[in-house]
This record gives sequence, C-alpha cells and structure tokens, in this order.
Amino acid sequence: MKKQKSIYRLYRYRGTAKQAKRQMPFEWQLTAQLLLDELCFTWNKQRLQDAINHSLDTGNRDRFEQLCVAYRHFVWE
Repeated sequence: MKKQKSIYRLYRYRGTAKQAKRQMPFEWQLTAQLLLDELCFTWNKQRLQDAINHSLDTGNRDRFEQLCVAYRHFVWE
C-alpha cells in the first residue's frame, strides 16, 4: 500500500509559502476514518428517525413510506 502524506502549507505575512510534509501513522488514519464514519452514520440515522416521527405526527403516509424504505439501510443488521 502506498503511504499517504499530509501536506501543510504555511504562509507568512511576508514572503513566499512554505510547505511541510508529514506522514500520519496508519493507525491514526484508520481510527479517524472509523470515527467519522460512525458519527456520520449516527447523525444520518437520527435525522431520518426525526423525519419519520414528523411524518407520523402530521399524518403524511406517502412521506412515511418513502422514509421507511430509506431507513431499512440503517437497520439491516
């Protein structure tokens, strides 16, 4: 696997831009990716649950059925 590098660009108030390269350990990259995936999944699931509850409260059956189809992807366990 090719090593991934993060490139930081530092600007001074005067002068030209400087670049610094730094390699991140694979464990950090994996942990960050898994954490972001979990946060996005939880946020999207909660948002969908709120929309389903709102459609139930307003009695919008068509919207409820559409949201239930989308919600199945979150509970396929």
